[in-house]
Amino acid sequence: MANLNIDHTTSTRADREGIPDILMVPGLGNSGPGHWQTIWEQTLPRARRVDLGLWDDPHRNTWVGKLALAIGRAERPVVLVAHSLGCHVIAWWAEYEAAFHAHVRAGEPCPVIGALLVAPPDVEERPLDRRLTRFAPLPPSPLPFPSIVAASRDDPYLGLSQARQMAQRWGARFVDAGAIGHVNARSGIGEWAHGLSLLQQLSPLSVPPMMTAGAAAGDTPVAIMPQEAPLLRWE
Repeated sequence: MANLNIDHTTSTRADREGIPDILMVPGLGNSGPGHWQTIWEQTLPRARRVDLGLWDDPHRNTWVGKLALAIGRAERPVVLVAHSLGCHVIAWWAEYEAAFHAHVRAGEPCPVIGALLVAPPDVEERPLDRRLTRFAPLPPSPLPFPSIVAASRDDPYLGLSQARQMAQRWGARFVDAGAIGHVNARSGIGEWAHGLSLLQQLSPLSVPPMMTAGAAAGDTPVAIMPQEAPLLRWE
């Protein structure tokens, strides 16, 4: 297990080093104490949760609006870290924002520089929970920033082949996360070192090296992304 005793006097160091803001975007029911998102929020510099509200009764436009507000208030470029239905919130935010910028603010830099999308559920064909259908259909456009979709082989909410197709539709890299259920607290993965290594690839400065020391040797490799990605702009 990785060492989670992170020195939080590093907040000034984070400011000095230009670490992006990390926004956690949970799904239905929020993410509880044992969830990796909660652990990351408590241990990663500049990480905080987006309070979407109505956790058990989601409304797509309300959740997308809450995410837009959080991104707009960020003081740095933003890296999004979503779980489950939160992945679809990000996809719809990107869709709405792209349309807005196409008509109003073309040429401005995109505030989001990357997204880690974990265990997105099926919202169209055979969703396990009817509330998920409120986020159907999938937006037609690919995401306008680098992204990784990580999915489990035995996730009851979405088959692996469907997850691959979803990643392709979003223009995201796909990662097989192994057989760890819905990649939540019940998966027993603690801080989920493999996920931290994926986040590190999207944003190298966001993850202290000691936190990825517990990544298993057999984790699925993903090509390292450049530390300084080109500035993305809305078209």
